[in-house]
Amino acid sequence: MAAEFAVAVPAVLLVLALSAAALGACSRQVRLQDAAADAARLVARGDSMARAQNAVAGAAPDARLEVSRPGDLVCAQASAPSGIPFTGFGLTARSCALAEEAG
Repeated sequence: MAAEFAVAVPAVLLVLALSAAALGACSRQVRLQDAAADAARLVARGDSMARAQNAVAGAAPDARLEVSRPGDLVCAQASAPSGIPFTGFGLTARSCALAEEAG
């Protein structure tokens, strides 16, 4: 009985730890998506890139922001590591907003 318990406990703890890390990654993805939407709106209305970067950094301090301007849109893509150990898995969120006309 003790041998089975000694084998089962580490396996159960590993599953629980990976489950908690996966939930954390899901939460980080939602925050990253919201931050990408905020950054796209900020840049579209003419605010500075620094302010948009701060919005993304609030979701994940190690996140990167890339902004593109296809046509009348301003698109923000935020990416960050997932936070799941030993996977190298990354998260990406993209959002676009209609650019305001100057004048």
